[in-house]
Amino acid sequence: MIRLDPATASSVAAPTTVPSWALAGGAPSDAEAAFQAGAALASLDTLARAQPAWAGAWRQRLALSCAAASMRLAGRAEDEAALRDAWQLCPAGADPGPAGAIFGAWRQLALQPPAVSADRLAKVAELLGLAWDDEALADLWTEIEEVAAAQRPAPFTAAAIAACVFALRPDAELLAWWLADLVLAQSLRWPRPLPLLMAQAFGPAFRGEAGGKRIRPGEKGFERAVCLALVQAAAEACRLAAELSRRSEKLLAVAPKLRAKGAGDVIFLLLSEDAVSGSLTTKNLSRFAARRLFERLQQLDVVRELSGRASFRLFGL
Repeated sequence: MIRLDPATASSVAAPTTVPSWALAGGAPSDAEAAFQAGAALASLDTLARAQPAWAGAWRQRLALSCAAASMRLAGRAEDEAALRDAWQLCPAGADPGPAGAIFGAWRQLALQPPAVSADRLAKVAELLGLAWDDEALADLWTEIEEVAAAQRPAPFTAAAIAACVFALRPDAELLAWWLADLVLAQSLRWPRPLPLLMAQAFGPAFRGEAGGKRIRPGEKGFERAVCLALVQAAAEACRLAAELSRRSEKLLAVAPKLRAKGAGDVIFLLLSEDAVSGSLTTKNLSRFAARRLFERLQQLDVVRELSGRASFRLFGL
């Protein structure tokens, strides 16, 4: 039998929902859109600050959604399944390829505190496939500090930094969205950012009232669109949290029944990651033992196979 640390195995925070009135359709005014965004972010705030057992998997699923939307912006065809493969099937230390690198940038956003420096900007720009010289990055870092110092409401601060990046480099829209989520977290004093806005960039919030041409950073109506996008993003994040909370409860309920020596390591990874390789090996678990353990977890209906393949399988909550 295995033992899990109660501090890391507890649910900590019950998932919340965005109020139905904030999700109402129609065409709200700028003020109404901002008010709805505030209500949605307030619903998300407790989850963003908490550390439930499933928080890692939740954040990485949000990162995957943003990475998948990034593929469209980057002119690539990879979907979520292809991005999982690019990341999970890449040998340790090897190049995951352009798509995997972009996914890595969103994973990094979800894992690290919302601090920014010229060095970090350089590394993220490289992951996103952007060439940016040191002087320009230093100038961008200064711009970010000035935007943050203005102390505007969080959605408007996020919109401002996205518009700033896009004005400097229209080919760097991916970085604009990445920084928008980081600055949003700074403004709300979240311990780590949540990847939210990129997943909405091609959604109805950025299509305008007539559903026409996509509203890009800095264009007319962009701040209002960011507010509306945050309402939808928060609602989706809360729904995902509720789903993962239920699944993690089922997983933790069967944990004491598992007799595999390395089962605790696998459960920790399932709670921390979007996906775990079915051929995982650890110091306590051989590849054969891992395969048997995942088969057992599938029989207990507490994990899902995510790849749809008979080999090189991936598992997650």
